[in-house]
Amino acid sequence: LTFDLSLLVPVCLVAGTVMFMATERRDWRQFGRILVGIGLLLLSLEMIGQASEPLRQSTLMPMIVNYFSGDFVTAYLLAALVTWLFHSSIAAVLLLVTLAGRGFIPPELGIVLVLGVNLGSSIIAPLLTRNAEPGVRVVPIGNLLMRGMGSLLMLILFMTLKPPVGFLGASVPDQIVNAHILFNVIVLLAGLPLASLVYRASEKIVALGAKPEQASALDIVELSALNESALDTPSQALANATREVVRVCETVEIMLKRIIELYESADGDKIKALAALDDRVDKKHAAIKLYLAKVTKNPLSEDEALRCQELIGACVKLEQVGDIIVRNMLVHVRKKLERGLEFTPEGWRELSAFHASVLANARLAFNVLVSRDPEAARQLV
Repeated sequence: LTFDLSLLVPVCLVAGTVMFMATERRDWRQFGRILVGIGLLLLSLEMIGQASEPLRQSTLMPMIVNYFSGDFVTAYLLAALVTWLFHSSIAAVLLLVTLAGRGFIPPELGIVLVLGVNLGSSIIAPLLTRNAEPGVRVVPIGNLLMRGMGSLLMLILFMTLKPPVGFLGASVPDQIVNAHILFNVIVLLAGLPLASLVYRASEKIVALGAKPEQASALDIVELSALNESALDTPSQALANATREVVRVCETVEIMLKRIIELYESADGDKIKALAALDDRVDKKHAAIKLYLAKVTKNPLSEDEALRCQELIGACVKLEQVGDIIVRNMLVHVRKKLERGLEFTPEGWRELSAFHASVLANARLAFNVLVSRDPEAARQLV
């Protein structure tokens, strides 16, 4: 930041905005966001520099700098805290460079602050993934061990040996940037031979904090009601098929509930989970139709034949509902997520009211399928 980058601010902001607004392609829109972010970052650093200019004449600033210059540990921890608050080591380093360029940070203090920045950045990922699966947490913990412990070790060596820092650059901003790069190169070179050791240590640390698996949390194997031994008794077989169709109804009801939730707040994992429910509906649909086809091989009464047709028809309709949710409604959810769109308050109220009506009718239809109550059926017409 020793160069005047003020002209880049409008260029990045305008180019990023145009790129974001001119296309629907997700990669180009993302690149537009990046350009806007760079422009805002440069603008904020320029504003920080301008706002800090009066501090040159401040009598308090030299006292603060002198205090931290004599207490490297506090400065180290403060830099780590600020970096964690920023959630970005780059932003923290650029802030240090800006302040150093204004003459507020001496070289030795700058090196200590850089080490603190690396400690803070190594804490971010473990905290963000603290509730994730154990396998997800291993890499962030490994990064904490390498960068976090590495920065602490470097701080101890720096405070003990007090090496000269002039070789890092001619100016303090250059020294801060080069120190940050050098530290991460050292971590990289040290991490290559220590990777397996750090990985095993990370696994053990994650295992210590993992909750023991409870018996109630174990997946329950879903049993099918389509008992082949009941095929010789049509009434029993039709009852089994009804139970299985009811399960399909329950799955479709879950899909209907979740689709409106995705319209309000969607993410990739929830979208995949909903698509997986449709796969379950498809499998049950095929199994039920095959089972009922076997039932019809036996002599059926008129009422049993009618019930068989009702179940087949209901199963087909339920499978179609699942397809509509996944192949139509879920497509719009993905578009909304990719484009970052939001409903207007009035539009969302209308959509929610319509969805509530559809869900109520679906539940009533499911009840009619089981009860075959004429009065309840008339409410659907």
